[in-house]
Amino acid sequence: MTLTDLRYLVALARERHFGRAAERCNVSQPTLSVAIKKLEDELAVTLFERSAADVKITDIGARVVAQAEKVLLEAGQIKELATAGRDPLSGPLRLGVIYTIGPYLLPHLIPRVHAAAPSMPLLIQENYTARLAEALKRGELDVIVIALPFEEPGIVTQPVYDEPFRVLLPSAHPWATEPSIPASQLADDKLLLLGAGNCFRDQVLQACPACRSGEGLQRTLEGSSLETIRHMVATGAGVTVLPSSAADPLPDANPLLAVRPFAGAEPFRRIALAWRVTYPRSGAIDVIRQACLDSPLPGVRPVSR
Repeated sequence: MTLTDLRYLVALARERHFGRAAERCNVSQPTLSVAIKKLEDELAVTLFERSAADVKITDIGARVVAQAEKVLLEAGQIKELATAGRDPLSGPLRLGVIYTIGPYLLPHLIPRVHAAAPSMPLLIQENYTARLAEALKRGELDVIVIALPFEEPGIVTQPVYDEPFRVLLPSAHPWATEPSIPASQLADDKLLLLGAGNCFRDQVLQACPACRSGEGLQRTLEGSSLETIRHMVATGAGVTVLPSSAADPLPDANPLLAVRPFAGAEPFRRIALAWRVTYPRSGAIDVIRQACLDSPLPGVRPVSR
């Protein structure tokens, strides 16, 4: 049994297809098939059920794959320890960012990271929180930028900044004459939201509990991204809530849009970094944190350590 065998095993478990798993591992399909069969013979168990249409993992196979993922993660730590020992700011850093942060933070963060650590290129993945968390735990990402709350075993989180929410309106909307908008008022109009399962959608509904009611949710429309939703608002389809980094610059760029703060207690989200407790390049984490803090995002407030 070798680490290469275990990589093939994990790839097949994820892809559930010999051809795609082989492509992922940059080997031929026969090479991967032979390695999996050799591993099954060595362990004297069936790891996968094969058919012409599908590859299904067995119960014992799932347990072996889970342990193989741990072994590969720990083996990867050896290279990371060596890199950190030479220079924690040398070598690629795999950064994950959720969709509602990436487009607004990354244009500011990337040049600041490059200036501070020119030998540390960023390999960036945008995705949903749950998928970034899984990639982080598997060792496919080194650090992720997410919104709290976020709790995972073996993962450290560090708050970086708080970002207030804004109400985005068509500039001709009657509410545009008001200096601020009560959260409860959002239920009186068509509220445009991200699709179910997005953490920012859940945070908006927490800020406006009245929008959770059956009638309120029937009045909502959904978009696939914050950018899509703001275009819908510009057409007059409804109103929405955006983080300040996405909302505040819009009126200057588009006269069809108006931005208003919330009345009373201002809802916000807390943005944090998360990484594995065993990740050795603490200096690289510090660079990412400082780059976040130095990024001129409108409305955000730094969180002290």
